[in-house]
Amino acid sequence: MFHVAIIMDGNGRWASARRMPRVAGHARGAEAVKKVVGAAPGLGVTDLTLYAFSSDNWKRPAEETSRLMELLASWLGSHTAECADSGVRISAIGRRDRLPLPALSAIERAEWATAACSRLRLRLAIDYSSRDAIVEAARRGARSREDFARRLPAPDVDLLIRTAGEQRLSDYLLWECAYAEFHFTPTLWPDFTGADLAEAVSAFRARERRFGALPAGCRQEPA
Repeated sequence: MFHVAIIMDGNGRWASARRMPRVAGHARGAEAVKKVVGAAPGLGVTDLTLYAFSSDNWKRPAEETSRLMELLASWLGSHTAECADSGVRISAIGRRDRLPLPALSAIERAEWATAACSRLRLRLAIDYSSRDAIVEAARRGARSREDFARRLPAPDVDLLIRTAGEQRLSDYLLWECAYAEFHFTPTLWPDFTGADLAEAVSAFRARERRFGALPAGCRQEPA
């Protein structure tokens, strides 16, 4: 398994730089999602989790959050069949009780239509808070690391990418990123392409992941 998680940042800045409304940046960002999903399997990515809407994003103006939910429903409506044909399984993680009915219905239809797909597992983090997910796992009585991990909605992350030059996790997959490699890029999300994903994956593969152990070839000194 090779799990890549992406914090898709910079839609608003992309639009502002072009004197366009913020929603135009989100619409262009949705096009970037298609490019990245299309490129991921060819790069060996088996799991792709995208931070589409955090629980804290409800603090934004109602008009913007409403348009984001409309865009989500539209994207799923337009691309679910294509994902099914390409072997992409779609699922959503996060709360569902606060989502507008059209967005929730689109998610459920996409999950049903792609349930048998296995080439790429695409998770959309919507109304998602990692802290809330951790609290819920603890509430359900997890008694070990392994048991705790099984109660979380996503597996451990191998590579975490954040666009637009920001360098923070923003309540995203905190437990799952315990040993993730981070890749920060100044590229705004609407400009992010399959080639950018390939660059990040290439940089990841050049790193040595030790998980707390000594580097390969390094012998421990005798006591």
